[in-house]
Amino acid sequence: MNDARSDTEAVPPPLTPVDGFRSGFVALLGRPNVGKSTLLNRLLGTKVTITSNKPQTTRHQIRGVHHGDGVQIVFVDTPGIHKPRSALGHRLNETATSASRDVDVQCLLIDGRSGFGRGDRMLAERLDPVRTVIIVNKIDHMDAEAVLAQLTEVAPLDASAYFPVSARRGTGVPELMDHLRSRMPEGPPWYPTDMTTDTADEQWVAELVREQLLRVTRQELPHSIATRVTEWIGDRIRVEILVERESQKGIVIGKGGQVLKDVGTKARASLPKGTFLELVVTVDDGWQHNAEAVERLGY
Repeated sequence: MNDARSDTEAVPPPLTPVDGFRSGFVALLGRPNVGKSTLLNRLLGTKVTITSNKPQTTRHQIRGVHHGDGVQIVFVDTPGIHKPRSALGHRLNETATSASRDVDVQCLLIDGRSGFGRGDRMLAERLDPVRTVIIVNKIDHMDAEAVLAQLTEVAPLDASAYFPVSARRGTGVPELMDHLRSRMPEGPPWYPTDMTTDTADEQWVAELVREQLLRVTRQELPHSIATRVTEWIGDRIRVEILVERESQKGIVIGKGGQVLKDVGTKARASLPKGTFLELVVTVDDGWQHNAEAVERLGY
């Protein structure tokens, strides 16, 4: 389990100041599916956020904390900024945009395979070049000439630094981390040293279930799925899986309940031994297009 149950939108008061200590906040920004969550997990060396190859996997601001020698970096993972088509989409964009304010460094991730597109450019124009670091990700799929071409294309953004990396393999990540550590101003530690994320345990468990569902569902169904913990007593946890239509309920359950059984088995692998995980599927008609439902589900 994670070490805290605080809300991810709340920043804690700083701990006791330490002379010469440096600390700061770094936002990971970009379009959907550019690898922000994978990079965050790689930077921290542990899993603090779910990942998948589906766009809009991240729906909250997820904070992960790096503890170094005399320095602390609070990373903020964000939903991918996109053209919204629902109340959920609007809320995700608001969540991502708010994360770019009041941080020390704004890291803009770009998918090196697909190149620097119009959506990337529009997002870059909203950022402060002095605080911006451009990260060309997924270079493990590119040769040296292609990487150079991408770096040349984004050079006119006049960002403070540029880094080609592979979040999946770790290429270039140590150099990026060294740079971010050097950018932190003097400040107090915000989190205790035994804390790597402020994601509440209930949200973490719900996200583990959604991560597994994302891996087995296809097409538009992932966007129609929400998960939340509705009961937690001792080692017994009930997670509600919401879909938007009755026809989607059968897909999530699977023939003879097999899909749900597989999802539960894989999610439990990341939970303490002996945890009993009950999964319940319900229909909340068109929830992602209903602002009140989006609010109710904590997005």
